[in-house]
Amino acid sequence: MESALEGRGPLRYGPPVPEPGLPVVPELAAVLARAAERPHAEPPGGGPALLAAAQGYWARRGLAADPALLAAAPGAPALLLALTAAVGGDVLLPRPCPAWWAPQARLLGRPTFSVPSPAACGGVPDPYALLETVRRVRAEGGDPRLLVLAVADDPTGTVVPPEVMSRAVEAAAAEGLHVVSDETWRDTVHRPQENPVVGPAEMLPEGVTVLSDLSGGWLPPGWPAAVARFPETAAGAQLRARCLDILTALDAALPTPVAAAATHALGEPRALTARLAHAVALHGRLAGALYEVLHTAGALVRPPQAGRHLYADLAPFAPGLAARGVTDALELENDLTARLGMPAPGGHRFGDDLDQLRVRLSTGPLLGDDERVRADLLTGAPDPLQAAPVRRALDRVAEVLGALAAPPAGAEEATR
Repeated sequence: MESALEGRGPLRYGPPVPEPGLPVVPELAAVLARAAERPHAEPPGGGPALLAAAQGYWARRGLAADPALLAAAPGAPALLLALTAAVGGDVLLPRPCPAWWAPQARLLGRPTFSVPSPAACGGVPDPYALLETVRRVRAEGGDPRLLVLAVADDPTGTVVPPEVMSRAVEAAAAEGLHVVSDETWRDTVHRPQENPVVGPAEMLPEGVTVLSDLSGGWLPPGWPAAVARFPETAAGAQLRARCLDILTALDAALPTPVAAAATHALGEPRALTARLAHAVALHGRLAGALYEVLHTAGALVRPPQAGRHLYADLAPFAPGLAARGVTDALELENDLTARLGMPAPGGHRFGDDLDQLRVRLSTGPLLGDDERVRADLLTGAPDPLQAAPVRRALDRVAEVLGALAAPPAGAEEATR
């Protein structure tokens, strides 16, 4: 019989993308419903309409894109799997990183090497640590070829400052690494004027493949769709061709209705851009409030800048957690998920060591389960932070952390 801890690896039970907790835009649902009547299948890599929409999406962000150098798949993991297989060699990842990055390399039997992120943000490796890691791996007979990074990060919810990104990209270029830039959360930055996004493809166009999962801002997570932009070089064209071969072998094509919805979303119609703006503002406020609760209680956490999540280090609560029998990230995940009534995946899911008491918390669950309340919150009335489900959830986080900060029962007497 399987024990309680078996079968709990990150491949089968990894945490999902942070949910928006919001209803689907009716216009988008209608597009998907109409496309359900179409009999033809979408080709692996995406059809002409979808790739043209992706070209326009990137052009509006200042990044030229040739449809012949674009590809689409049912979710970013399929594209990253194809890229990892096509590039070959060992894979370098910042620590922490999204829970879905490393499994692609593991499925292929490729070694992965974690490189700590700088103090300023998540999403990228510290450039000096990256250089040291690459040289050490090569000295030991390894073959590092691929670096995956993010412009706006899961799990930390931070945006990489342009100067930090530049140094990381320079280090990758110096070592001949191909860079995959995960830009899933690019369009969810809470204050774009304060935290501008500058992607590595703008700095090293010949050595970067850009990847974007539309679940970040444009489609519901249950409609998996992602697009990739390859370098506009002969090597980029060859890399795309190898990826399309892999996607074809896996039959990793978008379902026709989802492809139609993705095409519509990438065109950025007014209804969707308005919804995205409201959702980003809402989750920005929720993330800021959750940060204040965590920070006030004594957790170590970076101020959130993007997305629907933040990443907290609960090392200051180690004595209180130990009194509850919680001494590692897996136990912390189980304990907080049960006590908060919301997902609280531990840092071990994101590449951090098991003994580090880190956890990702998301803002979607703060909205509660009432669909009408969620819809009302999109309009800003009532004030999201005064809505009953949000207030209850934030108070519960404060209560749980407050109890952990208090001396364990009997601790005072023991020190006398």
